[in-house]
Amino acid sequence: MADLTSEALAEQVIAKRWTRRVRGESRPVQILLIGLALAFLTLFLFLPLAAVFVEAASRGWSAYVAALSEPDALAAIRLTLTVAAIVLPLNVVIGVAAAWAVAKYEFRGKSFLVTLIDLPFSVSPVIAGLVYVLLFGAQGFFGAYTANYPIVFALPGIVLATLFVTFPFIARELIPHMQSLGTADEEAALTLGASGWRTFLSVTLPNVKWSLLYGILLCNARAMGEFGAVAVVSGKIRGVTTTMPLHVEILYNEYMGAAAFAVASLLALLALVTLSLKTFLEWRYADEIAATRRH
Repeated sequence: MADLTSEALAEQVIAKRWTRRVRGESRPVQILLIGLALAFLTLFLFLPLAAVFVEAASRGWSAYVAALSEPDALAAIRLTLTVAAIVLPLNVVIGVAAAWAVAKYEFRGKSFLVTLIDLPFSVSPVIAGLVYVLLFGAQGFFGAYTANYPIVFALPGIVLATLFVTFPFIARELIPHMQSLGTADEEAALTLGASGWRTFLSVTLPNVKWSLLYGILLCNARAMGEFGAVAVVSGKIRGVTTTMPLHVEILYNEYMGAAAFAVASLLALLALVTLSLKTFLEWRYADEIAATRRH
């Protein structure tokens, strides 16, 4: 009996040690890893962000306001917001439709469709912009047909280039979530007599709304901050086709550092507002998000 007790105690000790080893590292190792992560974030994220705002305010509040009130800066801000306002709804519609088709149906060419969705991740944005120039430029393949309705060096070209580079974000957020949910809920709704559109609005969309929200936030951030593809198709016509990132580059190349950092700080503030909105929604609907994750 004593031997059995000692064996049981030995097994418990071994199990506890193994559990401790599986659950995590020792406290000093944890502190070291957390410290390294914080140091990395401070060096590559917090310090550059702080430097942008410090440089933007280096010449005082009046110079900061003047840099943002300049007509070219206002035109760049309006163009950036206009492009984001056009691209975001289009990406929502296309991304949701693509994710719905990939996750809920089996059809020939499905793997090819997934490859096309991932294509913008593997193609340089500069190459994507160049493709639109070769297609719709004055000497391009469709140049003769678009002479009276310019696409390149105009708003349509900027929208097309931005749409190309931002397309995968929403679809790629939704596809894994939809695949993990399966089709049981939709099949039950259809069995009860719901139409396909009613099933989508009442069952599918509520189940993936948080993944859709994250995709929208990522898409919006990339749309406002895109540089490479837009730089090629816009022509950098100051006050006409320059978005905020392009305007920052122009100002910096002209040695107007304070003005460049002022516009860059506004772009950073837009990103911070987006992040704050995401954090607020997570806090406000924490219980619902946790229930969705458990499901």
